[in-house]
Amino acid sequence: MAARRPIYFNPAAAQEHCDAIQTDGPRRFHRSIPNYAPTPLVSLPDLANEIGVRGVFVKDESSRFGLPSFKVLGASWGCFRAVASHLGLATTADLDELRSHSKNSSITLVAATEGNHGRAVAFMGRLLDIPSLIFVPEHMDEKTRSFISAEGADVVVTQGDYDRSVQEAANYAHRTNGALLIQDTAFEGYEDVPAWIVEGYSTMLAEVEESLTELGLSSSVIVTPVGVGSLAHAVSRYCKSREPPISVVAVEPDSAPCLLSSLSAGGPVTVGTSSTIMDGMNCGTVSSTAWPDLKRFIDACLTVSCFESHSAVQYLASRSVPAGPCGGASLAALRYLATSGKAVSLLNKDSVVVLLSTEGKRDYSIPRDVSMEDSVGLTRALTQIDSSNPTLSVADGAGEGQIANYLAAWFRHRYLEYHRVETVPGRPSIIGILRGTGGGRSLMFNGHIDTVSLSSYEKDPLSGSLGTKNGKQVIFGRGSLDMKGGLAAALAAMASIKSGGCTLRGDVIIAAVSDEEDASQGTKDIIEAGWRADAAVIPEPTMGIMATAHKGFVWVEVDILGVAAHGSDPIKGVDAIMQAGWFLRALEEYQRQLPVDDVLGQATLHCGLIRGGEEPSSYPGKCTVTVEFRTVPSQTEESILHDVSSILKVISLENPRFQFAEPRVILSRPVQKLASDHPFTKEVLACASKVLGMRPEIRSIPFWCDAALLTEAGVPSIVYGPAGEGLHSKEEWVEIESIQKVEQVFAELIKEFCG
Repeated sequence: MAARRPIYFNPAAAQEHCDAIQTDGPRRFHRSIPNYAPTPLVSLPDLANEIGVRGVFVKDESSRFGLPSFKVLGASWGCFRAVASHLGLATTADLDELRSHSKNSSITLVAATEGNHGRAVAFMGRLLDIPSLIFVPEHMDEKTRSFISAEGADVVVTQGDYDRSVQEAANYAHRTNGALLIQDTAFEGYEDVPAWIVEGYSTMLAEVEESLTELGLSSSVIVTPVGVGSLAHAVSRYCKSREPPISVVAVEPDSAPCLLSSLSAGGPVTVGTSSTIMDGMNCGTVSSTAWPDLKRFIDACLTVSCFESHSAVQYLASRSVPAGPCGGASLAALRYLATSGKAVSLLNKDSVVVLLSTEGKRDYSIPRDVSMEDSVGLTRALTQIDSSNPTLSVADGAGEGQIANYLAAWFRHRYLEYHRVETVPGRPSIIGILRGTGGGRSLMFNGHIDTVSLSSYEKDPLSGSLGTKNGKQVIFGRGSLDMKGGLAAALAAMASIKSGGCTLRGDVIIAAVSDEEDASQGTKDIIEAGWRADAAVIPEPTMGIMATAHKGFVWVEVDILGVAAHGSDPIKGVDAIMQAGWFLRALEEYQRQLPVDDVLGQATLHCGLIRGGEEPSSYPGKCTVTVEFRTVPSQTEESILHDVSSILKVISLENPRFQFAEPRVILSRPVQKLASDHPFTKEVLACASKVLGMRPEIRSIPFWCDAALLTEAGVPSIVYGPAGEGLHSKEEWVEIESIQKVEQVFAELIKEFCG
């Protein structure tokens, strides 16, 4: 069973009844609008057989009055009622009468939108010759804005999300004479228009009932998308006014579960939202007028991922239903609902299910599948995302944005708490948390999500393809080994613990961090933000060994100074590059004296960079040498600078022409050293031995990683990860069996350490 967000069921809703909502007025009004026609109700017999029900029908709202959405039903009736009320006209007035009276009034229609509602309000403004002003969130794409503008509206872009747009639209309408707010979100003091919008949607439901009656059928379940809740409100009131009552299933994006969160909490909850292809459903607050009825009347509520919605769109397209992602959400919800044993009262051999496909086909970014929970599938998915480090790449690296968004969606889909940490724009880290019941120890898995450049890769660096190397099954691609395979093992272990029902007292934290390949910005960010755990595992590719130690490093820059002069004037010139040779020879002697550690061996140094001179015909006035020291615990920045300064001073005594500037540290990272008999080392070793049937080797590793930063911050850390080859080289791969074993070790460690 997948560890995804659970379905909310309300058995009491089956017995609820309510009075019928107003349908005659909206229906009569909609029929008066030019080009009115009922939208199609399309049978999906293959899907009905798959689900095991009598029938499945989809209400295709891809075209209403030339607009690609059902929204115009509610927006048009809401506009009509609001304008008529403002002008003091009866609700029996026709469009011509409304248009005539509004000419002498300074009316402006105002709305906030994620797309189709605002476009529908603008459509009504054009139909009535009334100006419209539409507020949109900053993330709305230019194409959607242009559709609204094409209806004659002025578009105002707000700095924030949909809820912020609603607030700004309401503020504008409140302070502007003649401005009428046409919003499907109700709040204190603003309830009439949202109620009228709900009434407007009844036309669609009446059409559904008429179409089914012609077939000798009646619906038993209607699946409706949820945004602010207006459509769901209309559907639930309509369904619970029928005899017998019709069951209502509500669906939301994983990224905006405002209704599900409110139902689960027993009261209205505002949730933070994030990006989704289901734009019209990306709302963080349920309408205040809708909430009381939704709480009573909704039989089931669930969320779906962007990928599930996209797959549903593809299925509907194959059945000649041109749906957009919000339209596909209902079908995605039905598929998920059918997997639950608790849904038997809703879905059985006699059920007739109606899916509301609320928008037509439109462009959107194809999402990635977040359903994978096995380490192999996750490794492939992560490898296929370009997350090359932009500060390392010869060509501009993509950065961590896309992979961070994927991981955020992965955590959301499983109802796991997550946080985005982004102190440097475009360099995000994602923290995902499986919360324990309390009183236990917390465990962090810290894995970097950046990779080195793709330009040096020989084949397709983003393939994530399966293959064979050295007789073993592997996954190819840049980052597959370093270190998306190890991160995938941690994610899979977390998912298996959650879906397996294992009760933990302590928290499991996965820190998917940026920039480890360069400056470790991500791990520094999360430490500075206060993220800690009782212990941590860094799933770098250790080839199956358990690493408790690695050297640190210090980069020291030294300027050797000469005197710039023309190449023909040796009397005045002093060659800084040639003088640097004295320093290089001294360093060669000095490195033999570097300290030795019992675990890490001898400290080392090398000259990584040398820069000097401007052209061959001039004496160089400066030569800069960058020295990297790979350090052991007895060394510090201060001790290294002291030693380098002493070397320079000794040379200057021997050679009066040798001049220098004081050496400086430009980057430094600490040593990692956890004792082999440390309690955490013993626990990890015991878990690994239990799973593998053998005791892994414990030793140091030659490369530096973020374990040192965590240990320095008081989080004892070990490094343990999968095997493979090709780190930073032209072809990289990770061994599948190795990933799977690491996943099993991590799952065992979570149970033992956090249980």
